[in-house]
Amino acid sequence: MREVEHPLISPAIGTRRTLVSQHFGVAGAAPKVVLQASLHADELPGMLVLHHLRQLLQQAEAQGLITGEVVLVPMANPIGLSQTVLHSQLGRFELASAENFNRHYPPFADWLMEEGHAVDTRLGADPQANVATIRAAMHAALDRHPPVTELDSLRHTLMYLACDADVALDLHCDFEAAMHLYLEPPCADTLLPLAALLGARAVLVAEGSGGRCYDEALSGVWWQLRQQLAARHGEAFVAAHPFGQGCASTTVELRGQTDVRHDFAQADAAALMAYLVWLGAVKGDAPAIPALPCQPTPLAGTEVLQAPHSGVLTYLKQPGDDIAAGDVVAEVIHPITGQVSPVVATVAGVLYARHIVRWATTGLDVGKVSGTRPLRSGMLLSA
Repeated sequence: MREVEHPLISPAIGTRRTLVSQHFGVAGAAPKVVLQASLHADELPGMLVLHHLRQLLQQAEAQGLITGEVVLVPMANPIGLSQTVLHSQLGRFELASAENFNRHYPPFADWLMEEGHAVDTRLGADPQANVATIRAAMHAALDRHPPVTELDSLRHTLMYLACDADVALDLHCDFEAAMHLYLEPPCADTLLPLAALLGARAVLVAEGSGGRCYDEALSGVWWQLRQQLAARHGEAFVAAHPFGQGCASTTVELRGQTDVRHDFAQADAAALMAYLVWLGAVKGDAPAIPALPCQPTPLAGTEVLQAPHSGVLTYLKQPGDDIAAGDVVAEVIHPITGQVSPVVATVAGVLYARHIVRWATTGLDVGKVSGTRPLRSGMLLSA
């Protein structure tokens, strides 16, 4: 294992944070797989999962079994990990800017079509050569757009580590949740086996969910660039200058915030190791891919259940439960009047996430049910 320290921009005199990446295999070997944890710094299950996966990779490396390149970023957000206010860790938003750590990643497709730097003149008829050209152009674009703030430098470094990856896995969790994944349609063939190995209860699919999150910056550039090339030069140009989906990237939601347990983490690490074998990054017997426990559904079909008024929140359904339209998922109880208001699902699906608090403010997002028909448009992610 090779460990690399990446200093971030110092936000103030006397202060500097460092991002650490751990590299297995040979740099430049294919496939390259990047796994990072706790970009939202208060979401810790992934950190424990990568602790166990690192041990498996060290064993494989000692036996000469790593044939690709595997990069771990076990602690992807040193900024957020330092944000403790009144005994509570605030790891989703940077306090200095109020920005979500998992938003505002580079608009690579736009950068690759900038005047004087457009990649279209460097593409040819060889799909693999075109993928390499585009990846090199992404690195060059990062160099042209240097970071200004500490948060910029964190995003910039994470992109530099992953923009030439074949697969990138961003390990998160929800408040209280069943295992679920977010992915873009072009990535499905590569990532649905991972969902099956992890036993996902929901797979939420969207082509651009809004906000330029980490995984979509890496996977979205490929189909977005294809669209921009078609708009500028026509479909015939795209057909004559082909390239595939250069990166399959996903957000993996490892259950809930308090599910930091060795039994879960060891099982998830074993599933990730099996997936690395399936990808060909690690030698071994190809794993049998189990049946996916759910059908992928559109992220736009998720019904976000909200509290009708404030009060004590009590749940009648558990994360991972199958929900029928008309089911009461939770109740909000007014502590003075005794009013009991049911929170009712209007779609059938899986309750894949719910809130961790038990005092509901009016309009609180109580839970999320994976419906099959689009209900929403625009920004599909929470703040």
